[in-house]
Amino acid sequence: MAIAVKRVYEAPAASDGLRVLIDRLWPRGLSKAAARIDLWPRALSPSNALRRWYAHEAAKWPEFRRRYAAELAAEPEVFADLRSRARRGKVTLLFGSKEPRLNNAYALKAALEARERRPQPAAKRDRSPRARRRA
Repeated sequence: MAIAVKRVYEAPAASDGLRVLIDRLWPRGLSKAAARIDLWPRALSPSNALRRWYAHEAAKWPEFRRRYAAELAAEPEVFADLRSRARRGKVTLLFGSKEPRLNNAYALKAALEARERRPQPAAKRDRSPRARRRA
């Protein structure tokens, strides 16, 4: 899975792949043409309440990630769609914050990658009498 993170104000590049804005609000002073956003799934951005609570305070980062993960769990279809797109090609998550590392795009990237690393459940063993006789 190829996921990059980039500030939305940086110039778009052909190597960005699918450009996904992960902010609830449109970035100030940026035209839609200049941003070249391919997808803006507002359901995957932090809620207004969470965004205001966090306010990019570094001490709140672990709790922000936990709360944001809970919000993402409430949107399984949209999350799965983005994960599927990332499996098919490069995805660049775009954010507007001046904070370069402790922002929702990096938290979402970590959530997507963590989901990818989880072990898949093993297939159920057939424990029927017929299967036991065959063994």
